[in-house]
Amino acid sequence: MKSISFSIFLTLAITGYAQNSHRWNLDKSGGIEWQVKQKPHVDHIEMSGLQVSAVIHYGVDSLGQLVMNKRLIYPMLRTIPNNTHASLIVDFTNYRQFEIKINNEALAEYPKRFELKGKLIAECNSNIPGITITHTLFPSVDKAALIELVEISNNSKQDIQADINNHFPVDSTDPSKGVYGQYIVQAATREAVKGIHFIRAGEHYRFGIAYNGRKQTQPAYTFSEDYELAKREKMVAGIFNDLVLETPNDTINRAFSFAKLRATESIYDTKGGLMHGPGGEAYYAAIWANDQAEYANPFFPFLGNINGNESAINAYRHFARFINPEYKPIPSSIIAEGTDIWNGAGDRGDMAMIAYGASRFALASGKIDIAKELWPLITWCFEYLDRKKTNEGVIASDNDELEGRFYAGTVNLSTNGLAYGGYRSAAALANDLGDTVRAKDYRAKANQLRKAIESYFGGTVQGFATYKYYKENTKLRAWICIPLVMGITERKDATIKALLSDYLWTSNGILTESGSKTFWDRSTLYAFRGLMAAGATDRCMPYFNYYSATRLLGEHVPYPVEAWPEGNQRHLSAESALYCRAITEGLFGINPTGLNKFTMMPRLPKGWNYMRLKNIKAFNHSFDIEVSRQGANESVIVKLENGKQIKGIWNGKEFLSIEF
Repeated sequence: MKSISFSIFLTLAITGYAQNSHRWNLDKSGGIEWQVKQKPHVDHIEMSGLQVSAVIHYGVDSLGQLVMNKRLIYPMLRTIPNNTHASLIVDFTNYRQFEIKINNEALAEYPKRFELKGKLIAECNSNIPGITITHTLFPSVDKAALIELVEISNNSKQDIQADINNHFPVDSTDPSKGVYGQYIVQAATREAVKGIHFIRAGEHYRFGIAYNGRKQTQPAYTFSEDYELAKREKMVAGIFNDLVLETPNDTINRAFSFAKLRATESIYDTKGGLMHGPGGEAYYAAIWANDQAEYANPFFPFLGNINGNESAINAYRHFARFINPEYKPIPSSIIAEGTDIWNGAGDRGDMAMIAYGASRFALASGKIDIAKELWPLITWCFEYLDRKKTNEGVIASDNDELEGRFYAGTVNLSTNGLAYGGYRSAAALANDLGDTVRAKDYRAKANQLRKAIESYFGGTVQGFATYKYYKENTKLRAWICIPLVMGITERKDATIKALLSDYLWTSNGILTESGSKTFWDRSTLYAFRGLMAAGATDRCMPYFNYYSATRLLGEHVPYPVEAWPEGNQRHLSAESALYCRAITEGLFGINPTGLNKFTMMPRLPKGWNYMRLKNIKAFNHSFDIEVSRQGANESVIVKLENGKQIKGIWNGKEFLSIEF
């Protein structure tokens, strides 16, 4: 994998490559579209509802014909053994099993356009003159089904006869292999759909298919495709209309909207309550200390989505179940609808992840009752971390979030950076809870840990006076961005140079380790956030522009991905939350400092005269932020829903404090 230097990224951005040279384009509906010209090409996308997730492989084959294969994941239809990966998975690999004949001739479909915005639309010509077919696929918001709408349009001057037959078999699973016995999965339509239909010239015929799963003990359900579509569109519109980003870069605005959707839709209604899950055909009805507690949960108060906020609180409640007087570590993951755990990599720094994430979430929620409920979990995690401190003043952990994929030593920078950020946020939370003793203690411990991080990890790696990821480390690592994210600036300049060097950056983002071929979007997105927070916005914006356009409009769209080569670049959901946080906490520099206050360091990029975040729901308020250029400074206006405005001028140096 050849790396691309900063100068090449800059050239790509200046020449408009990111906006004009991709397979997909922005469309007027607020989504994206692919006008099919080049072929063949097949992509995959994951879409989710409370009871189902679907990975759709779609596109055009070498003959120009439609590819539309569906893999359905039913997280609450648990299989045996009931482990992390025990969701029932069923493939519908040949859409032609739903047979359509026109005037007794088998229908062949040739895609001319695809569209994405919370649903996948495929518009196709056919081998029958004047006949077009449109497929619209989306998950049910609250039922265990993927819905497909099929519309046959007769654009010819002659009436036609359409013969429709469902050849998909009903799948009945082995009852001995299901936690709840036998499961039934089928592609179902109403009886009236089957058989012959006459479609007059200029008219169309529209019907629905529900790829649904259920327990054998549950009765079959009759789906209304239009009702399900209306619910999905209402959900998508709600997510798109809250926390709205407005900048001169339409691609970033649109990528932000799509990331909000993917971060929020991947929430499952389990018997253990709402659980935000990564997805990716592997991770459902379960939570992790990194993906949920650290990455996604602190974002949800800004969006204000009711499912997101509830899933976050529920996640911390599940982790709090494992508080113990012996200070044995809380497990990395709680799986199987909350009935079991996974702890296969030992302590990955999970207590730092939880303490950091829970503190940030509690502050951003702005609700004292939530803060009080989470406080025992937060303080327990910090006591655990205190007990893991070494003689050098740093915190030991068995591993990091990569779980041994890359060596992390016995003390790693990620765990310590998260603990430092957690101490600072928890100190602010303690102040609002009236726990002044702990507030003072946590501030002192944060200061001590900051010095220990400099002493223990500070060093020269591959010519850059940045950080060693662990004591013996000799190669640059992606997670040297963590100190920048947490406001540790002692080695800021060299760390920025290292992150933007050809040692780490490639056309696919940041490498996990210099010299490797592995990239994880989570570290790329953390790096963006850290670079922007550290004031390197103008230097990293060409990268961010390129990344945003590639993920939204390139060859694999429309969301941030997990990793490569692992996982085939799955659309894991928490990465999308990290994209959003690169905007809210990086570009706008929002840092919660209390239940009703925050600081800002907005980083208005060169060439932009404004940027806005509208309908923010954090700190128990609804408000907008508008940043505009005013000479050498930046004007900041915070507009509350009651009409009140808080105005300030940011000089590019000191924090700008906002308090409601």
